[in-house]
Amino acid sequence: MAEDTKKTKQELEELKNSEKKFQALVQKRNELNDAARVFREERDILNVKRKELKELLDNNKKERDDLVSLMRQHKERRNQFQQQAKELIDKKRKKKGDFNRNLPMRLEELKADIQMMEYRQETVPMKTRDENKLIDKIKEKMREFKATEKLVQKQQIIEVDLTDTDLAITELFKKADEEHEKVQKYYEGSQQKHEEYTKLVHEIATLIGEANKKHKKFIEVREEAQQNHEKASEMQSKIMSIKKERRDIWVESKEILRKQNLQARQLVTDKDKLDQLADKSVESLKKGAKISLS
Repeated sequence: MAEDTKKTKQELEELKNSEKKFQALVQKRNELNDAARVFREERDILNVKRKELKELLDNNKKERDDLVSLMRQHKERRNQFQQQAKELIDKKRKKKGDFNRNLPMRLEELKADIQMMEYRQETVPMKTRDENKLIDKIKEKMREFKATEKLVQKQQIIEVDLTDTDLAITELFKKADEEHEKVQKYYEGSQQKHEEYTKLVHEIATLIGEANKKHKKFIEVREEAQQNHEKASEMQSKIMSIKKERRDIWVESKEILRKQNLQARQLVTDKDKLDQLADKSVESLKKGAKISLS
């Protein structure tokens, strides 16, 4: 009897410990699922932000490309005006025949060369070495321009027959200057959009990196939660097994007790057996033996 009581206490203790472990595993699983949910929500928020920035990026790229297209159109028109002016200058120089008499045309030609080189320096991306070479050429042309300008100031020849050509050349350079201002305007606008575009690219790359980190943490925590869930399920199965075993033992004990009570009632109500038992008991008493009811 003492052993049975001890065994029962051990079983109850084991059951109690198992239920505690089960509850701890369930709580840990739920905490991990909550943490995984947070990582997932943070990841989704970052992905939504990334999509919004991607739309801005696409719009920015379109605006930048439109500005570059406009810049190229006005650049082409500027170059056409400059080329026409140079052709008129060349035509005028041929008419003059004498270099000294064509100093004003040479001056305009130098001006055109200087402007084209300056335009090229301002709008065309180039290496530092190439830009320095271009600057040296501009300086050289400027020196020649100033020297020629001084000669022109001294020149007293009046070219009446080429007045219209001079006006046309002046007008062409004026139009070229106007187109160049537009080139500069759209170039600066496209550069600003390009800088914004580059910034957005970096921001999107950062968001992708952060979202990937959140997704990785989400997967790791979710897997850990699944492991705790599996352990909890195993512990729950163990608890159910222990309880079933105890219930089976209880049912079996109850059935044995019921049968014993039934046999006892039948024994008491069975008159023949009762008389036989009484006679046997008397005989046993006569012989000094103990009485047995079984």
